[in-house]
Amino acid sequence: MDRVEKEEIVNKCTEMLEKIIRDTSVPRNIRKSVSEVKNELLNGDESLAVRAAAVIAELDELSNNPNIPSHTRTLVWSIVSQLEMISAEE
Repeated sequence: MDRVEKEEIVNKCTEMLEKIIRDTSVPRNIRKSVSEVKNELLNGDESLAVRAAAVIAELDELSNNPNIPSHTRTLVWSIVSQLEMISAEE
């Protein structure tokens, strides 16, 4: 997978994270956590694969939160599956 494809995946994931952040049906603490995850994905000193792996771990933990709405949990799983393509590459 080349750099452009990885950037497209990150952009798509960022858009989905932003959708969760703007969704007022999602509890505030979850939106705050998603915002932090988004910032970690976009801004980091590590390689993209390391950042993706870290974000996957945080999103996995977040998806186990009993307060997360089911539509948001599905979106989180979709983001994780996209990011797994990046972290598996390196």
